[in-house]
Parts: sequence; C-alpha cells; structure tokens
Amino acid sequence: MKRRDFLRHSTVAAAGLSLIGRPEALHGILSPTALSPVLSDDRRDLAMRALNAAQLAGADYADVRINTNRNQGISTRERRLLGVSDNVTSGFGIRVLVDGTWGFSASSIVTPSEVEEVARVAVAQARSNRAAQIEPVRLAPYEIETDGRWQSPIEIDPFEIPIEEKVAYLFDANEGALGVAGVRFVNSSMFFLREDKFFANTDGVVTDQTIFRCLPSMNVTAVSDDNSDFQSRNSTDIAPMGLGWEHVINSDLRGMAPRLGEDAVEKLSAPSVDPGSYDLVLLPTHLWLTIHESIGHPTELDRIFGMEADLAGTSFIYPLEDYLGSFRYGADWMRVVGERSSFGGLSSVGWDDEGVQPEDYDIVRNGILNDLQTTREQALWLEDWYESQGVEVRSKGNSYAQSWADVQFQRMPNVNLMPYPEGDVSVEELADGIERGILIDGHGSFSIDQQRYNAQFGGQVFREIRNGRIGGMLKDVAYQLRTPEFWNSMDLAGGESTYFMGGAFGDGKGQPGQSNAISHGCPATRHRDVTVINTARSV
Repeated sequence: MKRRDFLRHSTVAAAGLSLIGRPEALHGILSPTALSPVLSDDRRDLAMRALNAAQLAGADYADVRINTNRNQGISTRERRLLGVSDNVTSGFGIRVLVDGTWGFSASSIVTPSEVEEVARVAVAQARSNRAAQIEPVRLAPYEIETDGRWQSPIEIDPFEIPIEEKVAYLFDANEGALGVAGVRFVNSSMFFLREDKFFANTDGVVTDQTIFRCLPSMNVTAVSDDNSDFQSRNSTDIAPMGLGWEHVINSDLRGMAPRLGEDAVEKLSAPSVDPGSYDLVLLPTHLWLTIHESIGHPTELDRIFGMEADLAGTSFIYPLEDYLGSFRYGADWMRVVGERSSFGGLSSVGWDDEGVQPEDYDIVRNGILNDLQTTREQALWLEDWYESQGVEVRSKGNSYAQSWADVQFQRMPNVNLMPYPEGDVSVEELADGIERGILIDGHGSFSIDQQRYNAQFGGQVFREIRNGRIGGMLKDVAYQLRTPEFWNSMDLAGGESTYFMGGAFGDGKGQPGQSNAISHGCPATRHRDVTVINTARSV
C-alpha cells in the first residue's frame, strides 16, 4: 500500500468512528468506493513469478492465493447508530511442497520482487519442517482448470449501497419492534463481505473468484412491568447468505420486527417447562445448528484422526473402520449431503483453495455414514476405502483459508439434511399424533462435548404440543442428546415446503484459529422421547 492510500484509509476509518450516533453526518464520508483493492491488476503475472521462484528454489509443488477482502459492518440500537466499520485487507500467500513437506509464507506487499522472495521463504520453511515429517504428503488427482471464473449469484452489490440508506433501513426496522407494547430494547445490524480471490498452482490451475456474504439481523428484548424479567427474540428466520443487497430487501426485517417483539413479550408470561421426556418438532431455523455440531463437525476427517482438537474438539467417529460404511446415523430414508454448489450457500464456490471443483456427495446415505469431508491430501488417507467401494480417489473440494495470510486446510462445506423423500409432509402433520411434545423455533445457546457426542440445545421460541395440536408458548427449554440416539429418534421429517437454509459466519477451527462460513439446509423434523430440561432451575 502506498503512503497516500494508507493515510486515506486511516482517515476514513477515523471518520467513521467519530460519527457514531450521528448517521446524518455520514453523507459523503463513507462512499461506496472509499475503500478499494490496492493490488496490481496483473495478478496472473505476479502468480506466475511466485510459482516460478518456488520451483527454482526447489519446490515440487506450489500454489499461490492473491486476495482482497472487504468487510463492512453497521450496528444500531433503538434510534442510535452504534458503529460503522469498513475494512480492507490485501495480500498473498504461497504454499509449497518440498520432499513431501509443507511450507507456507505470506505478505501484504504485493510486488514482483516480494512475491519471489516470499516464495523462497516458503521453500525454506518447508525444508525446516522436514525434521518433523512422519511420512511424505501425497496429493490426490483432480481436474485442471486453466481459466476458471466464478462469482456469488448476487443481484445488487451491497458495497454500492450508501451507508445512509443502510442505517435508515435498520432504524425503520427498529421502529417496527419498538411499536410493540412491552418491548424495551432493539439491536439490529448488517454485515457484508466481498472476497476477491485469485488462485494459481504449478499444475496449471488458474481461477478467479468473487465471493459475497450478507447478513441482516435483529434482536428484540421485552421487559416485564415490574422489571423482574426480560426475554429476547432473535431474527433467526433470516439466515446469512452468499448473496447481495437483495437478500436484505427480501428478508423484510421491517415487516418481521413486530412479530419478533410480540414473541419476546409473550415469553414474559409463558409458563416454565416441566422437565421430562417429550416428542420434539424442530423447525429448520433451529435444527441447522444441531446438524452443524452433531453431523458437520464429526465428519471432518482431520478431527476423526485427532489432527484437529484444540478448537471444538475431535470426533466420536473413531476408529474409522468401525464407522465408515456401517454406522447408522438415522432412519433408512435419512440423507445428508455435503456440497459447495447451492444457490446462496455460504460455502458455495466454483473452486476450493486448492483449485479443486467441489462435488456434491452423500455424507449419510440410507441412514448410514457413507463419506467424509476431505482435501487433496486427506482423500488419499481413505484410498483403501474408496477403492473397496469402486469409487475414484478424489478430494471433495473442502479446502479453505480465511484470508491471504492464512494457510488453507480442511473446512466444512454446506452440509444439508434432505427432506423426507415420500411426500411433502407439513409441520402440522409432524405434530399430529404427538400427545406431549414441544415445537422449537430458532437456534439459541448450546453446549457439546469434545467428541460431538453429548450435547444440549436451546432455542428461541417453544410451543407446547398437546394431542397433535400446536398451542401456547413455553420458556426455559433445552433438550439433551447423544448424537446416535438423537438422530435415530427421528421418525419423520418435513417435505420440501418446510425446507430452509440456515448458517453461520463464524465457524472456528485451527491453531492459529481461522473462521469459516457455512450453510445448512434442512426440513422440519420429529424426534421421539427426547429428554428436556428446565434451564431456569438451579437443581
């Protein structure tokens, strides 16, 4: 970055901080083009220089990612603007293999001489790392794309929308919630990401991708008249998506706000749940998080092999030969798909960060654990299994790094529970036949052990089900599960009409830690005889 660019960016950031609480003063300060990429236009030339320098220094394989990431966040509370942030980070990272050992180095100085020097540093790092090598790294074969281009399917670039318009949208939504008697506090926010990612490697792969992510959200809090209780409701009906400004418009946060307020107020007078065994109807606004924790994380191959443990633990799926191809996750009709192709999915891309075009694959098929999340290196760890099944040994395209400064490794794709295959079952049909049950809407707090086996999950809204009818609200509800028993307690799922894609921006993994974004689609489901606890009771 040139000095004048640094000063301009610093001035913009300082101006944004000084204007907190005065949205009218934002006009003309944070324009859509105030922060722009600072990289050279000729990224291909820079990439080729890096790869050539790596090979000349002794690399057997090398890849380079040149990235510019822009993040924008806006937060409000009632009628006040709390904060505006708009940040850009640009740079490149080079990964190399030398005699079967990885090396990596990165820099924010994107010049011809710097990419060559950093390539040589990555090779030197790989040579140093050989002292700890147990066995050489091998990479699975894949299809070579020499000129790949992909962009998230946005209609409106969110960074072209003025800050004033975004703040006004949030204030208008806040008014919708504040109009509900009993609502005391409203927080709302927007977050946007644009990631420009250029990738090339010594196999001849070249890809250029532009990835967008978007999340509008709101949290409404109601307080009782005597100030003895408060209850909140989050906008879990609005999921983060790999879309543009149109997702904000289509989410209709303003139209949803009164209902969120009414739910929060109703919680104040709702009876506290009696602990015990209940049948549950779980809406997809809630269930996506349970899928993430009890199916998504346990089927990451590095967790299974104990190579990832520090952040969020390992996996109960061990030893692998006792599970893969035989472990019953759920009913015969249960199907869970890993993919990076769904429209607006947070993990959807054209190619992963190894240049692999991801494939859709069944993690669970006919209720049985069928496959796992892999990269090019990891796919060969399952070589014997794939060959026994007559399946080509190939990466699933699950490599990702959060920025140019981080080395890529296995990250979760979109992981989806598919709808019931034998008809479009409605939520009302799921409730039919339940004598004593609870419907749970929206995700809440949760805890899970280090093997993703024992857990408990809360939610946003809980409604009692009696004799097949969905009734009034309950509160203080959480259910306990052991992963195999929980999914095998699922005796029915909703059809396409109940399907919804939830997701998370901040899925942490690795050391140093990195954050990934993933979506999880699913229908509503019914689970029998699940233990429910009361979260308000101390004993």
